[in-house]
Amino acid sequence: MKLFFDYLKPYRRSIAIVVFLKLLATMTELLLPYILEHIIDVTVPTGVLHEIFLWGFLMIATAFVTRALNIAGNRRAVENAHNISYNIRQDLFARTANLSGNQFDTLGLPSLISRMTSDSYNVQSCAQMLQTLCVRAPIMLLGGIIVTLLMDRVLASILCVMLPILLLVIFGVSRYGIPLYNKVQQRLDDVVRVMRENISGIRVVKALSKTEYEKRRFAGYNDAMADSDIMAGTVMALPGPIMQLCLNVGLTLVVFLGAARVNSGAAQPGVILAFLTYFNMVLQGVMGLNRIFTMLSKATASADRIAQVLATPEDLKTVGEEEARQPSGDGFIRFEHVSFRYGTDVNIAAQGSEPLRHEDREDRAVKDGTDGGGREKCLDDISFAIRRGESLGIIGPTGCGKTTVINLLMRFYDAQEGGIFVDGRDVRSYPKDELHRKFGVVFQNDMVFNDTLRQNISFGREVTETALRDAVQDAMAAEYIDGLEKGLDYVADIKGANLSGGQKQRLLIARALAADPEILILDDSSSALDYKTDAALRKAVLERHKNTTTILIAQRVSSVMGMTNILVMDDGRCIGYGSHEHLLESCPEYREIFHTQMGALA
Repeated sequence: MKLFFDYLKPYRRSIAIVVFLKLLATMTELLLPYILEHIIDVTVPTGVLHEIFLWGFLMIATAFVTRALNIAGNRRAVENAHNISYNIRQDLFARTANLSGNQFDTLGLPSLISRMTSDSYNVQSCAQMLQTLCVRAPIMLLGGIIVTLLMDRVLASILCVMLPILLLVIFGVSRYGIPLYNKVQQRLDDVVRVMRENISGIRVVKALSKTEYEKRRFAGYNDAMADSDIMAGTVMALPGPIMQLCLNVGLTLVVFLGAARVNSGAAQPGVILAFLTYFNMVLQGVMGLNRIFTMLSKATASADRIAQVLATPEDLKTVGEEEARQPSGDGFIRFEHVSFRYGTDVNIAAQGSEPLRHEDREDRAVKDGTDGGGREKCLDDISFAIRRGESLGIIGPTGCGKTTVINLLMRFYDAQEGGIFVDGRDVRSYPKDELHRKFGVVFQNDMVFNDTLRQNISFGREVTETALRDAVQDAMAAEYIDGLEKGLDYVADIKGANLSGGQKQRLLIARALAADPEILILDDSSSALDYKTDAALRKAVLERHKNTTTILIAQRVSSVMGMTNILVMDDGRCIGYGSHEHLLESCPEYREIFHTQMGALA
């Protein structure tokens, strides 16, 4: 909970005001039964009407003041809680955006989403409740006990006997709350993951008639979460019925004992009535403490999960020139004996660390050809060099490590062996923003945002209208964009659902070209384009961006055969490197791919 209190500090003054308002409100509320007792036992017997009206008006005024103070305090408490939650979400988003690839893989996207949504909401609810109940409940409890002891010690003894029992129940149950709610949040991660998979792949699910299967699979995860939530809720709800039982028993004893004392002349009727009200107030204070501990259990579990992300240290630190490797040869981009495996040296904050889920390992294994546990090298002794303005095509079977080359070049991960250099500098010596500004990139399954085409292309960068238009033209996107009713101001749906596959790819290529990058990376970005458009696009890029170093990952030989050099990969290794003509002579695997694809076209 240290994280929680750290975020409270900037709002200490505002929280102090809430505490002061709630303190006054609770104290005035404690006066109401006393005023009622005075009216019944002292004022009414005198029969003086103006005194009765005066004390009645005082009671009404006290009630209004109590309500006004509570409203003012609650409104400020809500504002403080919102600000605290806002700051947590901002910092959590910023830290998530700067996680290394390994850290992101380990935590998992569904878990990060639930931490930013449900966990931050739990912390917000706790912040609001603590400002209100943490003042009202203890004062109700202590104030009610003190007043009842002053009014009638015999009746107060009933309360004093029951109070320790209630407190023991609350503390005994609350100690089990944090682990239970931790489990609930982990189950929620699973639900978010399955929900995200199904929403993203809804067309595939429907096309393969797997709707009922996915319903059953989701129901399994949903049931597991519901069971965990019910268990946590059941355990934390135990004090409620016990308190109600004690309340009813206590009130019954007060009524019987009070009636006997009134009959014997040891107590006044007004005292008994006031005592019943104070008894309820004390029990409200105890139940308030129970609510506090319940919410603290949930918030502590959530705060620990958020702190795990925020406390995760920087994994890809920028190193000085003296620590960086020095290139041994020429080349604007250079890989020297680079080897890499996923899943090693993952730097995650210790508390509550969760292992990489089985499904995430499988997804990553399909993408990069590892076993998902980091035991096999995804890249093994890769070396190549590209001069400025040259182009490199990377080709090979699915899962051979093509995308991993790009991930290392852009330093989403650090290689375990070898060196990677851009413009004569080790990539580790570049600040991340400086390095990434050199790139224009289109990834596999890249993102089209729910915004205008203009904003999707410029993407918050200072791109002139001329540069934007040129990028659209070079990406072969001008024809379909100009044909839209609003042109560049046409609004794309989420993930570009209202655009065809080829239109999305050309839009993404225009985004990559718009800032005139030094290095252009196209990762299988022409798979949805016909051969004519693909050839025209490659020609435009190579002719109009001659100073741009281009790296193209493709499955088609036709897409890479015009590149300056071609890197042929298989199982994480380089099995051929050189021009198209050179590889036809020296690389049997490349020659086989060429004849298989081009022969089929012939």
